[in-house]
Order: sequence, then structure tokens, then C-alpha cells
Amino acid sequence: MDKTQKTVTVAAAPFNIKDKVGYMFGDIGNNFSFNVVNSFLMIFYTNVLGLTGAQVGVLFLLARFIDAFADITVGRLVDNSKLHKIGRFKPWINRMKYPLLIFLVLLYVPVVKDWAMPARLVYVFVTYLGWGIFYSSVNIPYGSMASAISSDPNDKTSLSTFRALGSALGSAITSYILPMFIYIGATQTISGSRFFWVVVVCAILGWGCYMLTTNLTTERVRTEKSEKVPMKALVKGLFENKALIVLVLVDIMIVINQNLSGTMISYLFNDYFRNKGAMSIALIFNFATVILLAPFGNWFTQKFGRKETSIVALLFGALMYGILFITHTQSATFYLVMLFFGSLGAGMFNLMVWAFITDVIDNHEVLTGTREDGVVYGVNSFARKVAQAIAGGFGGFMLTFIGYQSSTGGGAIQSDAVIHRIYNLATLIPTVCLLAAALLLLFFYPLGKKLVNSNAATLAKIHAENTAEEKEDSETDK
Repeated sequence: MDKTQKTVTVAAAPFNIKDKVGYMFGDIGNNFSFNVVNSFLMIFYTNVLGLTGAQVGVLFLLARFIDAFADITVGRLVDNSKLHKIGRFKPWINRMKYPLLIFLVLLYVPVVKDWAMPARLVYVFVTYLGWGIFYSSVNIPYGSMASAISSDPNDKTSLSTFRALGSALGSAITSYILPMFIYIGATQTISGSRFFWVVVVCAILGWGCYMLTTNLTTERVRTEKSEKVPMKALVKGLFENKALIVLVLVDIMIVINQNLSGTMISYLFNDYFRNKGAMSIALIFNFATVILLAPFGNWFTQKFGRKETSIVALLFGALMYGILFITHTQSATFYLVMLFFGSLGAGMFNLMVWAFITDVIDNHEVLTGTREDGVVYGVNSFARKVAQAIAGGFGGFMLTFIGYQSSTGGGAIQSDAVIHRIYNLATLIPTVCLLAAALLLLFFYPLGKKLVNSNAATLAKIHAENTAEEKEDSETDK
């Protein structure tokens, strides 16, 4: 093991429900920021501040590109930061939640609409970029903290499950409740002032969630570093970690599927089935499947393993979407039934993805002798943001490619050929993405149940030896 760092397990209360609930509230807090921006910022910019769609598109693309690299930078800074009494990651959340939530509110200041266009563009770029960087400075330590709360693989599954629940709850609250308060009048006009005060409330709720996270969780696995790992050695170790590379590729497939599927569902039920009620049900599946699967995540992991369970689930999901593609059904009901079962496949992986990352962090320590929680998590977060950018661009390109007609009024009537192409995209994209993810895990991802447990046992022994040495040194100093 690398002598420039020493990982120990501190004496603390055993892992319990407080850790799970506290960690869950972290992602609820994230969604009071992330989902509010992801779902409503574009419409605020275009309908309140008066920016064009093209201006917003360029802004998002530039900021997302910079923000993606910020994830890795923040991960490096977190890993090399001072180890405090409460751990390495919670102090970052405690400090950086304030600038994050302040910038969240600054994004939605309605008075900016009265400024000259150049001033508006500068303001929205600076505030959006600042929000993205500060979000990384909270989210990267939050995500990395899971591997510090417990070294037990089953505990990590519980944390991943509760985080997925937090994400589903936070997304549901912001997606379905916020629109009730940001519109005025029978014409449902967007109110800039209401938007602002709703976001202020979201910032306050986000602050409360982050406070619960830092107060209820305990960092038990802690790494003291006497010097930084050289960048050359760090990069070399990352490329040697095959599990990280494969997980990044799998995550890209899953995120592309999520983003494109969500987009295509709206077009499918609007233009193909012409059934808005069915569309609402379909969109709820994104949250419902995670909640339904949550009670079984730990059992599946203990019985079969994370990798093994995810492979079966992803193949099952690909099969359901494949059947929809082949049958080309005209029945919205049949489509919803198959969509529900298909979404279970991606839902199971999303339930476990954060535990996958902690397995990869442990594997990195076993392979290299150094623990780099923040950087490993940052690399994966970087890949997810690249996938989001790819999905955003690809979705628009594909709609243009199949001949979809845009409109500024009540909506253009699409030709039969176009609406059938929409159906093909809506079913073929998830079939290919889920199948590719399953095959990557099956043939290339090395961390099956046996190796995960072996890594956990190896690190538990090393950390116990380090803890005993530290205790002995402390007693000698006395």
C-alpha cells in the first residue's frame, strides 16, 4: 500500500437507518437545485428574460462543457483537502451549499429582463456557469461520501437505494408541484416574480435537506494523506481500473437512454397515440419503478450480486422494448404495460449505480494502493454530463432527420411516415442502449459478486491494521 496515505475506520456508531435517511435527503436537496434548473430554467430564460432558444442552447452547451471538467477538478480538490474531525466530505457540503443555493436564486432574478440584451447574456452566462461549478462542489463530495460511510457492500447497496429514492422523490416534488405555483391566470402565463419566490423556497428546502445529510450521516472510512498523489500516477491508475472504464461506458448508455426516452415519450404520445393522459402515466414510470424496486435491491445484491442482477434486468428491459419495436402496436394501453416492464430494467441499474461507483472506488484502492473517492466519482459524473450533452444534440438531430415539422402555433400535423418513425425511435433507442449496457457489463465489467466481496475483505483487513497502528502510535505519544 502507498505510505503517503493511510485509510482507517474510526470508532463510531454502527451503520444504521440514520445514515440511509440522511444520505437520501442529500439527493432530495440536490433535486431542489438540479431539477429546478433542468426542468424550468430554459422556459424562464425564454418566457421571462426574453432570450431566444438559440441563445439558451449555446449557453447550455458552453457551460455544460466547462462544468463537466469542473467535476474532475473538484474531485481532485476534495481528495486532497484537509481531513476534519467529521471527515473529508461533509465539510465541503457544509461550506459549499451556501454559494450553490445563492446562485440558484440568482438564476431566477426577474428584474434582469429589463436590462439591455448584452447585459442579460453576460448575467445569465456568469450565474449559470457559477451555479454549475458550485453544484459540482456539493454533488461530488456528496456522491463520494457513500464509500466513506461504510465499507460493507450491502450497506453501500442500501445507500444507493435510498439515494435513488431521494432522487425520485425530489424529482417528483419539483416536477409536479412547482408548476402549480409559477403560472398565473386562466391563460397560464408564467410569472417572473412567482418563479423567483418559488425558487427561494426551493433553496431554503435544499438547505434543510443538506443539513439533515451532514447531521445524520457518519464518515467511518477516512484517509489521511501526507502528500498528493502525482497526477501522472493518478491518471495511470484510472486507466488501469478496467471497472471504472466499463462503468463509464455503461453509464453513458443508460443516461443517453434516459434523456432520449424521456424526450421521445412526449412526441410519441402527442403525435402517434395522441393521448395526453397516457403520456402523464408514462412519465410517472420514471419515478415509480425506482420506488417499486427499492425494497428488493438489497436482497437481489446479497443473493446474486450487483453486476449479475443488473445484467438480467437490463436484458429484460431490452427484450420488452424490442417486443414493442417489432409489434409496432397501435394500443396505448399495451404500450404502457410493456413500457412499465421495460423501465424496470433501467430502473434496477439506476437503483444500484451509486453502489457500483463505490465498488469501483474500492477496486481502485486495491489496484493502486491509493484511495481517490472524489476523482473516481468525478470521472463518472463527467461521463454522465457528456452523455447528457450527446443525448440533447442527438435527439434534436434525429427529429430533424426523420422530417418532424416544428411550429409556433397549435402544433403541426405530422405525416404518417414521420409518426411511425417517431415510434421506431422511441422503441429502438432503449432496446439498443439497454442491450449494449448489459453486454458491456456481462463481457467486460470485472466486479462480480465474488470480487466485490473479496475487495471488501482485503480493504477491511488493511484498514483494520492501519487503525490498530494509529491507535498504537497515539498511545505511544502519550
